[in-house]
Amino acid sequence: MRGPAAALPWGQVVRFTAVGVVNTGTFYGCYLPLHRLLPYFAAYTTGFVLSLVGSFFLNTYFTYRTRPTWKKFLLFPLTQVTNYAVQSAGLVALVSWLGMDSVAAPLAAALLALPVTFVVSRRILRPPARRRAAAGQPEPPVRSGDPV
Repeated sequence: MRGPAAALPWGQVVRFTAVGVVNTGTFYGCYLPLHRLLPYFAAYTTGFVLSLVGSFFLNTYFTYRTRPTWKKFLLFPLTQVTNYAVQSAGLVALVSWLGMDSVAAPLAAALLALPVTFVVSRRILRPPARRRAAAGQPEPPVRSGDPV
């Protein structure tokens, strides 16, 4: 099979989805108690920020099997800005325009953002091999105990 679907790194897509499920659970576990104390959007934002660090490490080690570095850690929030924007727009649209319950809407918004977030995070955490090779920087294998 040729074309864009054949070039997709399906293992990474599956691992990214699994990490997304774990990260969504972490986020939702923060969001629900905060939702009782704060307006839904403030609770959403706080839960999103709290789940960011775990998402970084799960995606570097498990999804892309690359070594976390300070540079990637500092760039990773840029991937999440895109994710945040897509999810936020989806959240507001689902709650305000479509009347979806604000308890369930963040989960639906997360599903809508999945393809966009995968593409952006892959570019940050696992740059194309030809860019690494051109820069003379082969991707080192992940070793346990590697510092960030």
